[in-house]
Amino acid sequence: MEEHFWTSGADNARATTATNAVMVFPYPPGILQGDQIWTHLRQRTGWRSVVMAERRVMRCHDIAILTYRVSAEKTDVPIYKALCASTYLNDDDRWLRISHQQTAVT
Repeated sequence: MEEHFWTSGADNARATTATNAVMVFPYPPGILQGDQIWTHLRQRTGWRSVVMAERRVMRCHDIAILTYRVSAEKTDVPIYKALCASTYLNDDDRWLRISHQQTAVT
């Protein structure tokens, strides 16, 4: 599910994300919430491949936190490397992302 967040475009990411989710990206754009996220992601989608390492999952009842190191690639852009964390809520047997954070690694 998290890999599809990177590679399947904004529509797929939106379908698996809570309505008023919060996302934090390296500046700019910084902190985004709700519809602001989709304006940003429409411009930044198109990753053709991602490699995730150092994956960890912490689950407590209906909340799961995924952390990982990502290396993402797309045409005509340097490889993007970041430390990431996504928080999911199990809402009626459907996992929805309620937050996502990226810290660029240089």
